[in-house]
This record gives sequence, C-alpha cells and structure tokens, in this order.
Amino acid sequence: MRWQIVLILTLIMVQMCGVAGGTERFVYVVDLKGTVTGGSALDIEDAIAHAKEIGAEAVIIRIDTPGGLLFATKEIIKSIDNADVPVITFVSPKGAMAASAGSFILITGHVAAMSPGTATGAATPVSIGPIGGGADIANKTKNYFAADMRSIAEERGRNATIAEQFVTEALSLTANEALDAGIIDLIADGTDELLEAVDGRKVIVNGREITLQTAGADIMVHERPFRVEIVDLIGRPEIAFILFLIGIYGLIFGFSSPGTYVPEMIGAISLLLGLYGMGLFNINLFGVLLLLLGIVLFIAEALTPTYGILTVGGGVCMILGALMIPQEPLLGSDWLKSFGAVVVVMTVVSLLFFVFGIGAVIKTRKRKVATGAEEMIGLVTRALSDIDERGGSVKVHGEIWRAKSVGGLIAEDEEVEIVDLEGLTLLVRRKD
Repeated sequence: MRWQIVLILTLIMVQMCGVAGGTERFVYVVDLKGTVTGGSALDIEDAIAHAKEIGAEAVIIRIDTPGGLLFATKEIIKSIDNADVPVITFVSPKGAMAASAGSFILITGHVAAMSPGTATGAATPVSIGPIGGGADIANKTKNYFAADMRSIAEERGRNATIAEQFVTEALSLTANEALDAGIIDLIADGTDELLEAVDGRKVIVNGREITLQTAGADIMVHERPFRVEIVDLIGRPEIAFILFLIGIYGLIFGFSSPGTYVPEMIGAISLLLGLYGMGLFNINLFGVLLLLLGIVLFIAEALTPTYGILTVGGGVCMILGALMIPQEPLLGSDWLKSFGAVVVVMTVVSLLFFVFGIGAVIKTRKRKVATGAEEMIGLVTRALSDIDERGGSVKVHGEIWRAKSVGGLIAEDEEVEIVDLEGLTLLVRRKD
C-alpha cells in the first residue's frame, strides 16, 4: 500500500512539473545597432522566424542606429508587418537613437518604446554626391518618404502628422516628447521594466488580437549567425567600394605581371564580393562609369607619363564617381562624412598603386634582359690577346670568353665593347 501512495504522489509531481514547464514564458531579443544593412534585415527576419518556432511571447528589437540602407529598411518593415508574433521596437539603452531609417522601424512595431535619454526622428532624405538633383526631384523624393511614414503611423494608430514631420522638417524628438506626441506607447528604463509595462496590452498581429503576457518572462537574446555577419560587412557601401577597387587592381596587376595567379585570384574574389555588396543597395551607374574612367586615366598615366595631367583627371573622376555610387537617402550625415574620407584615402592609394606599382612593372618588362649571357651585351672590358675576325679572347665577370672582332684588328689590352653574341662567341669592337 505504501508503494502505491508513493507512486501516486510521484505521478502528481510529474504532472505539476509538466504544467509549470508548459507555462514558462519568454521573449526573444534582437539588437539592431549601427548602420542598417542587408545583414541587419536578414538578422531581423531570422530572429522573428526563430521566435515563432520556439513560441516566444514577443520579439523585442533593441534599436540604436543613425540610419541605413533603404532596401534593408523596407525588408525589416516587411518582416515586422508579416510577423506572427508581436514585435516590440525599443530604442535602448540610454544615449541610443533611432534616426532616419531607425525612425521608420521604430513606429512600425506593434508596441513602440524608448528609454530615457534617447531620441528619434531626423528622417529627411539626403542626396549623396557632389551634385544634387533639382528642387522638383528633391520634393518628389521627400513627398514619397513622407507618405510612407504617414502610412505606417496611421496603420499603428500613431500621430501621423508628427511622424510625417520627421521627413518633411527633419523633426527630432526625445523620449518624453515622442510619448507626448503619440509617436511611441511608453518609456521604459531597461528591458525588464519594458516587459512589466507592456504586460496585458492587446495588439493586432496579422489580423489577430493578442494579449501580451510578458511580466516575469525570461529573456532570450538572439545571437547573430556568421553568414549574417558576412552579409552585413560586405553590404556596407564603403566596404563594397573597397572590395570593388581591390578586385579591379588585383586583376590589372595579375594580368600585367602573370605567373603566380595569386593577384588574379584575390582580384576575382574581391570583385565578386564587391559586386554582390553593391547589389544590396541602390547604386548610380553613372558614378560607376566615372570610377572606371578614373582607373583608366591612372593606367594611362603609368603608361605614358603626362606630368600629372591624367593623374589629376583620374583623381577627380574617381572621387566624383565614388561619391555618386551609393544612392541611399536614409544614410546619416555622419556616415556620409566617413564615406567621403574613405573615398579620398582610396583615391590616394589608387594613385600610388598605378604610378609606382603598375608603372614599375611596365618599366621592368620594357627593360633589357638582365640575366644570362645576354647581360654582357654593352659591357666594356679589355682584350686578353689580339682579336681579329678569326678570333681572340676577353675576360668578363672573371670568365675567359672567345671573341671575334667586327671592326678590324684589336690589339691586346685595348678596351673593347661587347656588341653581340654568336653562340658561345662574343662579337666585340674597339671602344671609341
């Protein structure tokens, strides 16, 4: 009888543990930091899909970004709109921002929150490059983004008028100002406080009303896969630009000095990665053509020195072309400054590469052969004996060679110049 009681109690405890384990709740946290790139979009998509698979109560996207790529931003918004789990966008920690592209992502969340000491807004599209479009083109672009911002805000029940001013007037708001203006739903000082604050809220997710049950939920942080890190790296315009140049230079150097195949291999791989990276953001083909023209002018300078004329032209074309390549209106001004610095540095490196590197290779290939017997042509030495058309001898580099005169009799100890090679016989003439 005693063992039956023990068995019954054991079964009850197992059932209780199963119920407790089944009611365990957790949220899935993914960080969106730095420039929004294709890697960022892929990371958010993976995080939302994984959160659904493991049954998370919600996904929290912690935002700290100055802006980013338009295509990547659109992909993140699409992932949030199509999510089957509630997505909470959260500007955190203190000092973080959701500027430009980040403000679009912030207001897309089913719940939008900010930490104290954070900011959002400043989503006016910027023109990248040394020359901008006319006023009409700028207004069309601005109106498009303003309408997009208004549409997102209206769908989430936020203040569409203020959201639109992020684009039209470059409006920026602190956390308190954003809350008062109806842009965000709440302010929370950290993820734990956020989970307590949103508990019990009802949100519409893909047409279904879901009540958030996040109080006391465990936090699971998403780890970015290695493939996402690679896409994030090569998808940055400045990295794609550098890889593109390395690819072009590697191929040029390899073809001008064949033999090892290493420069060609590095060049081909870098060029493919650079082209793939450029495919992750909008590019200006005219800028690419200007960049290639600059490279051609640098090559021409190395082949036919023009005392810097082609160098200046090549430098101007490369800088203008590089600055015009990325057509991304949601990148921040700080990124534009850093990209400009990268362009200038790479232009100087390109100049040095072509003038000194490729130039030296070309000069070496044009130079006379400097090895073997042919090295002796043009050398001056002394006759070891009388030399006529029938023969004689000279000493070169410590070796005695048979020699024939091509200009009459040469007396012993006279200076002679080697003018040609006939088999193993040197043809010499009297040195004038």
